[in-house]
This record gives sequence, C-alpha cells and structure tokens, in this order.
Amino acid sequence: MPPLANTLPISSISQFFPPCRGHANHRYRRFSGAQSSTADPYNRKNQTGVIIIGAGLAGLAAANQLTSKRIPFLLLEASDGVGGRVRTDIVDGFFLDRGFQIFITAYPEAKKLLDYESLDLQRFYAGAKVFYGGKFHTVADPLRHFWDSVASLTNPIGSVVDKGLIALTRARVLIKSDEEILTAADEVPTIDLLRKIGFSEAILDRFFRPFFGGIFFDRDLETTSKLFDFVFRCLALGENTLPTMGIGEISNQLAAKLPANSVLLNTRVASVEYPNGTGSDPPSVRLQDGGVLKAELGVIIAVEQPEVDKLLDGIRDPVITKPARSTICLYFTAEPNQIPVQDPVLFLNGTNTGIINNMFFATNVARTYAPPGKALVSVSLIGSFEDRSDDDLAAEVISELSGWFGESSVMSWKHLKTYRIQFAQPNQCPPTDLVKNPRVGSGLYLSGDYMTSATFDGALVSGRRAVEVLLREKGLI
Repeated sequence: MPPLANTLPISSISQFFPPCRGHANHRYRRFSGAQSSTADPYNRKNQTGVIIIGAGLAGLAAANQLTSKRIPFLLLEASDGVGGRVRTDIVDGFFLDRGFQIFITAYPEAKKLLDYESLDLQRFYAGAKVFYGGKFHTVADPLRHFWDSVASLTNPIGSVVDKGLIALTRARVLIKSDEEILTAADEVPTIDLLRKIGFSEAILDRFFRPFFGGIFFDRDLETTSKLFDFVFRCLALGENTLPTMGIGEISNQLAAKLPANSVLLNTRVASVEYPNGTGSDPPSVRLQDGGVLKAELGVIIAVEQPEVDKLLDGIRDPVITKPARSTICLYFTAEPNQIPVQDPVLFLNGTNTGIINNMFFATNVARTYAPPGKALVSVSLIGSFEDRSDDDLAAEVISELSGWFGESSVMSWKHLKTYRIQFAQPNQCPPTDLVKNPRVGSGLYLSGDYMTSATFDGALVSGRRAVEVLLREKGLI
C-alpha cells in the first residue's frame, strides 16, 4: 500500500467526509472494499481521525458510529473482505456461511443498525426436531406453533413439567431488561441455572445441550447464565433467520454505509506503538509492510481476542484467557429429491452419542443458498477434532446421518467444504464482565464480542461503546 501523506485536521472533517453510501432499498451483494487512490482524501494522508483495526462486526459497528458523527477514520482489514467470522463464501454457486450462524431478529443493537427488509430475512421454524430413540421429536414454541406444542407434550424429550418450566423461564427473562440481564451480579454456569429451575436431566441432555450448546459452542453448558438469559429473551421476542444472500450480507450492509475508500483490505497490522513509549499521545499503527499510520484521536482494536496480545506487545502484559470455543461446519450438496424433509427446521442430536451436534437443510430456509436444481446441507460439530482429517469427518457425518434419514437419501450426498473455526466464540464461563471498559490507554480502545456478550449483538455494541468512550475522552460528545 502506498504511504499516506501528512495530516487531516479535525477542523476539516466536514470538508473531507463524503456522503454515506447505501440506501434502505438497496440489496447488498458483496463488499469488495476499496484500496487507496489519490482521488480520495483518505488516501492522501498518513494521519486520520481514528484508525480501526479489524473489519469484523465490531470494527464495522465502530466505523458506522464514526460515520454518523462525521469523524474521519481508516478501517484496516488483513483479509480480502469484511465480516471476520460473519462472512459467506460462494463456492460453485453455493452460499457457504463460515460456520453455523443464525441471526435473531430481536437483537436490540442490530435493530438500530441494520435494514432487515434489505437483508430479506428467511425464517426458521420456531422450534427444533430432536433425534432421539431412532426417530425425530418436535420441540415447538407454543406461541408460534400452538398445536405442534400441544402434540409434543408427551414426547420423550422432556416431561410435561419440563415444558411448563420452559414457559416459566420465558416469562422470567421477559420481565427483565437486557441491561439488567447482562449486568446481573449473580451468575452461574447455565447448566447449574437450568438444574436450579428444576429441569430434568432428560430435557437437559436431549434438548438444552444440543440447542444452546450449538449457540454457545459449549455442549457442557458452562457458559454464564447471563448469556443464556439474554439469548433466551431474544429468542422469545424475535425469530431465527438467515439473510437470503448469506449471513455475510449483515457485514456487507454495514460496510456499504461507509465512506468511499475508508476500508483498506489486505492491510495487515504488525503492531500498535506509542511514540517514544510515553503513552501521552494516541498510538501509531505499524503495518506489516513497514508503513506507519497515525491517528489524531485514537486507535480502536477490533480483532479476535487471541490477536490482541500480539498487537499490544510492549504496551501491556498478555491477558490470561480461558480456551476459546471451537467448531467445525461441514457442507454437503444433494439433489432436491435426496432431501428427506422440506421444513426450514433445525435438527438436534439428542442421543448424547456421535459427533454431530446439529444440522439443517440450508435450502429449506433460503432457496438462494444453492444453484437451481441443487440443495445444500449444513452440519455442525462442537470442538476442534484435531485428530481427524476433513475426509474422515465427512465420512463419519454421512454414516451418522444415514441413521437419521436413511442410507438411500444420505449416501448420495457429496462433501463440498469443511470450515474449521478455532476461535468461534470467546469462552464466557463465570465469572464474567459483559460490560468491560474498552479503554486500554491514552487513545487506545478495544472492541469485540469478548468485551460484551458473545453474540452478533455483543460485537455491535462493543464497537459503538469503544467510539463513545473515545469521543467522550476527547471532549467530542
């Protein structure tokens, strides 16, 4: 990347800040980014108002907040696209989300930032089908699928008492605000909360472990009860969905609102440094290619938690963290007549055996996920499975699903791609602080879901908070 020259005074913000791109009725396809060009003020300066490192949801949320405040910035991204973990690849005409992800429409921060109509959200069935005892059993939301819920009262996934306790748990979280939930002083592992409520071991093993284990990538349900309550509340208030063009459209929509050439892709940061090691001025950003960028107001680091210590080497001691949550997502292609069900429903493994946690037929939810005349299958595992190759895992998954749906359907499916995601989520076992102070030092701030809740919404909130703290410290709000 060519060096960016001289300075951008804050007094000239209005002169250099171009209008935002994107409209409410615009359908975003892919954001390819913009590299430096001499035609734009972002490319003539080696100093700007704010530098954001990382174009995942947190970095994009920070950039959108700065855009709304008309503060100039550069958003640096090491990869070839925005979104971080929230990206969709197009492979042979199939839309492959990078790991199992569902967007819950009730996320409060997301409702402020995103245009749901443009995302063209496609709904899942409000419930799940649990494989147990050699067949599938329905667990349904009684407010959305009343008769399905009534019919499921006597199935073996849980007792009638268990299903009544689900309704009581729903009522308990709905009378609390999101802030009350996330800042609660009392927290325990989710599994302990569920046992305290009175749920049986049967429903814990057959429903809660695969369902919420798939959300937290934690089948042991050691994740904080605060996160369980927040997600349960969002599930009660909203719907589980996928954007028509893939989960990555959430990131693309946020990026499309940013000023031209404010996002630099394929731009890897080597370190963040204070001039002369004093920490009295905002830090500078050293790029891997040797270039140095300076921020007049500050730097926001919005990368995954394991990368933060590398960038802050010499500024602070490494932070001891719990092992991150890992997952593997496998995709298979099939002919439409090889798909045994047509419902847009999530299937859960309630047997407590095998390697599959959950799966669904992506094209049953959003037909656009595959080319015409093809179907797409998504299968999720919890953990890293480092002792198995991709081919071995694919073969084991096909064998396992043959027992679910029958060999005549499954054995003809073709393995398309496997995603191994070592850092799928931060580990948020108690004790937790879900409202961490983003400030690290003078002009230096952190954002990411590990600073708040390990959700889409938490990442968005963390980006906004980092900007708010930065601007407050600089006296700009």
